[in-house]
Amino acid sequence: MSDSPGWRTVITRTQWLVLAGTTMGWALDGFAGSLYSLILGPAMTELLPHSGIAVSGGTIGLYGGITVALFLFGWGTGGILFGILADYFGRVKVLSAGIVTYAVFTALAAFADTWWQLGVLRFIAGLGSGVEAPVGAALVAEVWRNKYRARACGVMMSGYALGFFLAALAYAILGNHGWRLMMGIAVLPALLVYFIRRHVPEPPEVAHGIRARRERRAAGTRTAEDRFVLARLLSPPLLRRTLVGTALATGSLVAFWSVSTWYPQVIRQAAAAAELDPSVANGRVALASMLFNAGGILGYATWGFLADAIGRRKAFATSFAISAVSVALLFPVHPGWGAFLLVLPVAGFGLYGALSGILVYGPELFPPSVRATGMALYNGIGRYLTAAGPLVAGVIAASWFSGDLGLATTCVVAVGMLGALGLFFAPETKGQPLPSDAVPAREEIH
Repeated sequence: MSDSPGWRTVITRTQWLVLAGTTMGWALDGFAGSLYSLILGPAMTELLPHSGIAVSGGTIGLYGGITVALFLFGWGTGGILFGILADYFGRVKVLSAGIVTYAVFTALAAFADTWWQLGVLRFIAGLGSGVEAPVGAALVAEVWRNKYRARACGVMMSGYALGFFLAALAYAILGNHGWRLMMGIAVLPALLVYFIRRHVPEPPEVAHGIRARRERRAAGTRTAEDRFVLARLLSPPLLRRTLVGTALATGSLVAFWSVSTWYPQVIRQAAAAAELDPSVANGRVALASMLFNAGGILGYATWGFLADAIGRRKAFATSFAISAVSVALLFPVHPGWGAFLLVLPVAGFGLYGALSGILVYGPELFPPSVRATGMALYNGIGRYLTAAGPLVAGVIAASWFSGDLGLATTCVVAVGMLGALGLFFAPETKGQPLPSDAVPAREEIH
């Protein structure tokens, strides 16, 4: 946080605890998710023959892409379901349930025997993984109700890249022991639930709103705020904000997941073409992943500061531009290994920065009674559309580019970047308070 005068007196112990809990949760979510990107190639190489499928660059791309698509589809579905539950039953309980779900089912993937079993387990893990970003970001924004709100959300979002970095480090140390061990250690996030349930409180505004809704229902009275949350978000005046969030989320997510899924396999393809030993390829993947995510940590953590300095819309435009240029340099140009390593952290900075933005910006679009659902909805729709990204990249690599995943990924990212058009319709929220419901929750209690 900034060392401006008085900040230590403005930020409370509770705010620090909430930020620590949500950041750790998001980091461990990223840890579990990144492990799969790192072991996708070896896992498919082992599981495809068990499924009666010959191993090749094309089949790894196709069936690996399907498993990633299933995870993202589960992430979108789980995010929406858990988001609705969080608006009706509170943030903390729902957040804990989601963390346990993704941790346990990611670890169970270590016991898969075929690619489709792995795909099913990845889908269920995705259901739980979808809760952390929208509900965690809403929780941070609601507790940090001061001028440091955007920066706190950005710091929370940096946890995801930190998780990716830790996964790369774990892979560098344990990767040669096999992909199943790597999946097994993904159960670690479940241990975080104890900390969250003990130290992270429910925001008073949310608790009052939930209690007020229950009292109105018991009394047989209804207000506009009692309409089902999805109906409110998909009709004016909130519809426009839902569509803006969906466009920005889709552009950010398609670009990120296409690159983060396939750059390890791109490195392996190049190593195989150069007839390098598989252990050398694994070392290169681990190094590249640590650099990509080091840039990502910086992109995540600084987005809130950048948005406070130049505004939300300009910060998004900056992230999208950096992402587009760096992806164009990484894949179609086929730079040497040294140049690849130099550009990769820049790509991480831009891609992760945009992801940070969609969740720093999200709480500023919706009132508390629909905030978690609103963020989960546009993220969920973005995930559904994104689910096709890694899959399409794998398919067109096999069909059009002779297995060249780099060129295929570039094409998918270029299409995804069309989501940046949502900036033309996005409201600027810099310096504005969080939206509130038309009838304050505290008044509804009486």
